[in-house]
Amino acid sequence: MPVASSWFWNERFWLPSNVTWADLRNSDEAKFPQIEDLYMVFPYALLIFIVRMVFERFIATPIAMCLGIKTKRANKAEPNTILEKVYKTVTNSPSKKHVEGLSKQLDWTPRQVERWFRHRRNQERPTLLKKFGESSWRCLFYLGAFVYAFQYLRKQIWFFDTRHCWYEYPMHPLTEEMEKYYLIELSFYWSLIFSQFLDVKRKDFLQMFLHHVVTISLLCFSWVTNMVRIGALVIIVHDGSDILLEAAKMTNYAKFQRVCDFLFICFGIVFFITRLVIYPLHVLRSVGLESREIIGPYSSWYVFFPLLFILQFLHIFWFSIILRMVFKALKNGKVEKDDRSDCEETSSDEDSPTNNGRIGHGNCNSNHKH
Repeated sequence: MPVASSWFWNERFWLPSNVTWADLRNSDEAKFPQIEDLYMVFPYALLIFIVRMVFERFIATPIAMCLGIKTKRANKAEPNTILEKVYKTVTNSPSKKHVEGLSKQLDWTPRQVERWFRHRRNQERPTLLKKFGESSWRCLFYLGAFVYAFQYLRKQIWFFDTRHCWYEYPMHPLTEEMEKYYLIELSFYWSLIFSQFLDVKRKDFLQMFLHHVVTISLLCFSWVTNMVRIGALVIIVHDGSDILLEAAKMTNYAKFQRVCDFLFICFGIVFFITRLVIYPLHVLRSVGLESREIIGPYSSWYVFFPLLFILQFLHIFWFSIILRMVFKALKNGKVEKDDRSDCEETSSDEDSPTNNGRIGHGNCNSNHKH
């Protein structure tokens, strides 16, 4: 351990009472996770981000165009120095009182001011091509990671019997397959932290940011303390439903509505099973009960278990959104939009209030990234 961080990585806090950091040093007989390994994550995260940009530009975009997804842009707001200054420095959605003041200042009607701000907001919303590229990249990554992990984990006894995550802990040798899987997943989540500020903005931006921070914290702490077995279970439980989600979003952008509805139903079912059944009963129960039963009380438990519980609260939050979408789908006859999606705004003078008996939603991005 580096001297500068020894105060933080106190072995009496992070490890069981009968284990020291010296026990987890690499030897000819066995390899263990090292804190120095985490430094490799940052160049890997940058590499993943670059690969994503190339994929979206040269693979996802041509596929999207073949599927008929166009680069349609919203109507641009006419240049206006006063309104642009208000938009950038004060608010992008002025109150009724503020609109009336601006209308008098510009000698416009309040409706013209509202329309200007609506068009200006729509200018910054991403095109369907960008949304399709983002979803296709995540779908590809989650699918590849899930297949790779499942092929490896299904051969491990602790994948089914979580008590083996704690027998002889933390003296579990690190395999090459586990090292690759863990560090690539950690790099991917770091790349999501970077790209979240560039990707499509969602109403649950803060919840997603919290999710990424909690996930990265769990992966880093579990890596250093060699709790990678339970960490791998956490990762694969999350990746399973995300594949279906991103696939559903792709078909939504391509306007394959029936396929989208089917995939969304599958996503909802898998999400419920993995996040609200397997995760609490298989993972949380193992960390909360089995670990203390087998290796006894240890201080870092009070770090890991609360972080895992925060993920569970986020799962419940997102599942409530899924349920609202399901109720709307049952009412309207199809999955139309997500309560936290980024939609192009419309107005009554530009769009009909109904569309085949349904309330118009504009161009919506059905998105539940978890």
